[in-house]
Amino acid sequence: MKLTLRLILSLFIGITLVVAVFSWIQINNEKKQLQADIERRSIILAESLRESVSTLIETAQIERLNRLVEKFGNRERLKGVAVFDASGNIISSDSFIKSHISKTPVEVVNVLAEKKPKSNLIKIEKEKFYIYVVPIFSDAFEEKPLIGALALFQDASYIDIRLKEMWKQNILRLLALTISIVTISLLVIKWNITGPVARMAEWLKELRTGKIKNPPSDVPVKGDVLAPLANEVTNLIKTLSMIKAKAEEEERFKAVTDSLWTAERLKEFIRMELGDKKLFLISNREPYMHIREGENIKCVVPAGGLVTALDPVMKACDGVWIAHGAGDADKEVVDTEDKIRVPPEKPSYTLKRVWLTKEEEKKYYYGFSNEGLWPLCHITYVRPVFRKDDWIEYQKVNEKFANALLDEIKDEDSPLVLVQDYHLALVPLLIKQKRPDAKIALFWHIPWPNPEVFGICPWAREILIGMLGADLIGFHIQFYCNNFLDTVDRFLESKIDWEHFSIERRGQITTVKPFPISVSVEDFSDNFENKAELKVKLLKELGITAEHIGVGVDRIDYTKGILERFLGIERFLEKYPQFIGKFSFIQFGSPSRTHIKQYREIMDAVEEVADRINWKFQSNNYKPIIFLKGYHSHSKIIPFYKVADICMVTSLHDGMNLVAKEFIASRDDESGVLILSQFAGASRELKDAIIINPYDIESIADAIYEALIMDEKEKTERMRKMRSFIQERNIYRWTRDLIAALVRL
Repeated sequence: MKLTLRLILSLFIGITLVVAVFSWIQINNEKKQLQADIERRSIILAESLRESVSTLIETAQIERLNRLVEKFGNRERLKGVAVFDASGNIISSDSFIKSHISKTPVEVVNVLAEKKPKSNLIKIEKEKFYIYVVPIFSDAFEEKPLIGALALFQDASYIDIRLKEMWKQNILRLLALTISIVTISLLVIKWNITGPVARMAEWLKELRTGKIKNPPSDVPVKGDVLAPLANEVTNLIKTLSMIKAKAEEEERFKAVTDSLWTAERLKEFIRMELGDKKLFLISNREPYMHIREGENIKCVVPAGGLVTALDPVMKACDGVWIAHGAGDADKEVVDTEDKIRVPPEKPSYTLKRVWLTKEEEKKYYYGFSNEGLWPLCHITYVRPVFRKDDWIEYQKVNEKFANALLDEIKDEDSPLVLVQDYHLALVPLLIKQKRPDAKIALFWHIPWPNPEVFGICPWAREILIGMLGADLIGFHIQFYCNNFLDTVDRFLESKIDWEHFSIERRGQITTVKPFPISVSVEDFSDNFENKAELKVKLLKELGITAEHIGVGVDRIDYTKGILERFLGIERFLEKYPQFIGKFSFIQFGSPSRTHIKQYREIMDAVEEVADRINWKFQSNNYKPIIFLKGYHSHSKIIPFYKVADICMVTSLHDGMNLVAKEFIASRDDESGVLILSQFAGASRELKDAIIINPYDIESIADAIYEALIMDEKEKTERMRKMRSFIQERNIYRWTRDLIAALVRL
């Protein structure tokens, strides 16, 4: 009996200690997580407000500043917002601050003194608050002087409430667990230990006293103590095996998490997340186009970042890609369901083509999409054109794409759909109306303007409503997400959650997040053993001689800054004449949207400027600009990426621009310099490029000179950092992030 009591007491104490320790760890982790969450929300909100507050302070628009502060103040857990000047005096605050804060908080004083963000947990009238303060700098001057500080006061009392509730729940669990285990232990001891041990003791006594001469092979008692002991040992072995397997799995998962995302890893991720479900992708542009060359049919890859980015994803997923069949031989190669397996050299997924009439293509694609939405979203000062006939056709074609997709997913449960770009803004709602179980993501590949600009579109509300049929809307950078939420707030009656960046309208919740798109490094890793020989070979094919080579790859589009690039090269040769005869720039230009007047004009202008500059500087076998107009495969472009001293991306406005990332992905020699426009989304990530303003021709010229004279050590260091970033943030990780965000909503 004493042994049983000691066992029970030991068991009780042991359970209590274990539960107490794990409860403390759990609650401590929960506390850290809650504090990290409130800090993250504060940082996001502060960053989204800082630019607006800075502008309003600089322009002394106190009334607008007060409205902004009141708009965000006292929202859910955000209790108060205050703006201070550089001396620590309150410029603007909401009602909570006015009634509870009588003097400048110490955190604000420290921020103004140290010019960096500060945060702290403080008490105001016995209530706990989290204060986050960020300095505000003026952008009107080059030295960016400090002009004030922005303070956010978050209600942190819920943290203590949550922790107390957890302690209470864990104590109740401890009592229930202890009672259960003690009760079960008593029964186990009585039925499986005490009785069998007593019988075994009697058997041993009989054996000792000689009553049993020859001990049997089995213990002569029912419920032999060795049997449950053997069972427990077996169970223990199983448990240890499970623990070991789990530990190995955790180690394997950790190793996988820390490693780079690849096509195989994406396949495994999609298999785990989707099981047997397919991934459905819908876009205007098809990844492979079949065209006629004489009597033969040739398969080509259309120009554009969308195809470059998503083709590797679909190869990894074996999904269905629905797109407009634009090739003159597309109909000749599809089956009866308008499908074909692609790519032709190694079929990996299904392409389903949607057929458009010439009238539909003219008004939906060339008209509304590219004479209207494209210039509307790109701030390049080309006036957008909106015609009612184009809008009507845009709606009809969106319905045609939606019906093609609905036909494909009719036998799918909760299908996963990725809608691509501005051509199909109405498709998410059209799908959601027919298939509310579908999980839909819309990725917008181009910039999103501010509400004032987007309001130019006569059908702005209809486009926004169509987009909000998606469960998830993705943009390249956070700035575009902010603009989109501002636009919805301006034009639609909806509930906007600025903390979680989501929109609720008529029961539909849409999350808006940034997903910076990228490329697959493996697709640009062709190995050329001797770069010097390759360079000589390429120059010979072009019929020129040059010591230094630059490369540019673009669709011929007024947003790409090709004219500015050529003018920058001209100015470079004027300022640094020692490079005349030594520097040549190879520009790959794919004709695009030639049915539109502005595109024909930009193509003529680019050719005219290139000819003028060549006439000015060329001699014998030397030309400063080699303009290669036409459709070019990656296999043709990659060798030029490999040998180029510089790659120039001078976009006047660009959602991301994957040429910059393609160039970096191709440079396994960790050499070469990227010159990148500050107006391309990629400039937010590729900080080690030479960042330029494409409107500043002098800065382009100086950037070329800086790149050509840069020492090899600095080139390698810059390129290594950018390659490491691209390898880590590749297209497979982009897809993982997008799909994970969608399926876990």
